[in-house]
Amino acid sequence: MKRIPLIAIMSISMFANSALAQQSAKPGREEQDSLPPVEEQLKVLNEKLGLTAKQQATVRLILHHLHDATENVMQDQTLSREQRLAKVRPQRQMADEKMRAILSDQQRKKLDQYEQGPHAEVHGTLSGTPKPPARH
Repeated sequence: MKRIPLIAIMSISMFANSALAQQSAKPGREEQDSLPPVEEQLKVLNEKLGLTAKQQATVRLILHHLHDATENVMQDQTLSREQRLAKVRPQRQMADEKMRAILSDQQRKKLDQYEQGPHAEVHGTLSGTPKPPARH
């Protein structure tokens, strides 16, 4: 089973957050997925990988592109959650490949390690894993 790359996940997480902000203003949207903002995802990646200024600029562009693509998918209310995930996964993988291309070998190893665990700070609730039950 292929794992979803962290960077791509982070990117989607960022994008979903802005989509969540738009959706939270509408009633009945509690079940929507959420994603952290691009800058938050970039901050996490920078902390984990030690990105250079040039890498940060490139990663920011990749994350923004992924965010836009993810947001478009998330707004399509005719799709089920599983269908949204299926449409987002290729975008995540493409973003991960682009980011890995600019990372050093050491940074890629750090990314591999980081991707082994859960990363809600990067991919929010659009992770492909079941959401935890709501607490009241």
